[in-house]
Amino acid sequence: MPTPLLARKGRHLQRYENQLRLVAGCIPYKIVGKPDNQSGDLINRVEVLMISSPGRHDFVFPKGGWETDETACEAACREALEEAGVRGIIDEIELGNWVFRSKSSQGTGSQEGGCKGHIFALKVTEELDYWAEQKMHGRKWVALEESYALCRYDWMREALDLFRIYLFNKPVLSVAGLYEPPKFHISTSAERVIASC
Repeated sequence: MPTPLLARKGRHLQRYENQLRLVAGCIPYKIVGKPDNQSGDLINRVEVLMISSPGRHDFVFPKGGWETDETACEAACREALEEAGVRGIIDEIELGNWVFRSKSSQGTGSQEGGCKGHIFALKVTEELDYWAEQKMHGRKWVALEESYALCRYDWMREALDLFRIYLFNKPVLSVAGLYEPPKFHISTSAERVIASC
């Protein structure tokens, strides 16, 4: 068995904003199968990768601390690699950001433990057999529609809603390598930037 990659430890490089710990994560996805018709039926062909946590039956997306020596996209890619063992192409325009409580501080009533998470879409291009946090996080590919029921938090379902909109704003590979424009378009002033990680 190859030596697994090592995960970063500690919070000495952790970013904070207004007493909130900044985290970055992604919705890893892939498009499976071939389109049944000219429209491609994209939503029914999308699977997202979710990860488990010890002692829990629900799932989350890979996410973790955004550190001072990396961009939010780099942090999201690192977390996807450490927690889920995947690499891919990340869209550098975030799906959104949410403020939430860390799992260790939920229910305490304390002001501490707040996080601000920046979430991106990551098209998976490589799935590793071994990864740094494999003993802590199992991974599971699920159909986009099924993923809503598995989400641990409401903000994750909101991120999935924005991910669906994101999918329809991208050109869709349909027949024999030809690109087909999306069926509808929500205009945006920002041009999408992608990067490999």
